[in-house]
Amino acid sequence: MDELMLFSGTGNPELSKTVAAKMKVALGNIVIQRFSDGEVHVQVEESVRGDDVFILQSMPAPVNEHLMELLIMIDAFKRASARRVNVVMPYYCYSRQDRKVKPREPVTAKLVADLLTAAGASRLLTIDLHSGQSVGFFDIPVDNLYAGPIIADHIKKNIEVTDNTVVVSPDVGGVPRARTLAEALGTPLAIIVKRRPEPNRSEVMEVIGEVNGKKAIMLDDMIDTGGSIVSGANALIKLGAKEVYAACTHGVLSGGAPEKLVASAVTKTIITDTIPLPEARRNGKIEVISVADLLADAITRIHFDRSVSEIFEKQWKDQQ
Repeated sequence: MDELMLFSGTGNPELSKTVAAKMKVALGNIVIQRFSDGEVHVQVEESVRGDDVFILQSMPAPVNEHLMELLIMIDAFKRASARRVNVVMPYYCYSRQDRKVKPREPVTAKLVADLLTAAGASRLLTIDLHSGQSVGFFDIPVDNLYAGPIIADHIKKNIEVTDNTVVVSPDVGGVPRARTLAEALGTPLAIIVKRRPEPNRSEVMEVIGEVNGKKAIMLDDMIDTGGSIVSGANALIKLGAKEVYAACTHGVLSGGAPEKLVASAVTKTIITDTIPLPEARRNGKIEVISVADLLADAITRIHFDRSVSEIFEKQWKDQQ
């Protein structure tokens, strides 16, 4: 069996270190630099000939910088004769641009898939794609992991779930994700119906389901500006919800999102570390849980050609 080699980009080095520790392997030696004009230079400092290489690169801001860095890393490993180059991208950037909504718009999620494939990626490992059908953009294998079981387990241990708890989907598109969490927690489901007059802005139209007198837990795949979560929480409180919690996989939290969440009606927001959140931007209302165990397990299974879907069969079974 060829050797497993794990390398980290600059997108989320702390997560990479944690994953390596969980797997009991050392991160590979690689130097990533920027020239004075901003160009990225990569130097792999050990042999990877014939090896099974995994590159862990998340996509925090600036997204384009980290994406270009990843493409150059893939090219470096292909030219160094790695047997297989597996991209571990916990947060798949441009995932929201997965269809044409208006005339003459790009489908950028597909473009990113083409770029990764053209650069030489053999496989993609990611977590909670914005839309599951985006795997169809790829001509290489894609493993789309789910953080739902991790979030469900954290909620059970840290938030009192009673008969007066309801899981809320912040939009119609997120219903399958929220329904799965509701089943794991044994709660009913409510749905917020909203419209988006423009990017990064949403308006609540109505709430389907009973939330009066209940503790509401909103679940989404990501929180970017925080506008959807805040407006959703306000709508739930107006309809009589006693308390509102929010949870998501990808805490993009751009601009003043952390401050917006602190000032909102949300009691606590739970996010994972697929995107790094600097310590200076953390506060008592934002709690970060790790996906390191999930990634370490998946990487090991891929290397040894074992089933990845078994992870979720066991995780969801444990939540029942």
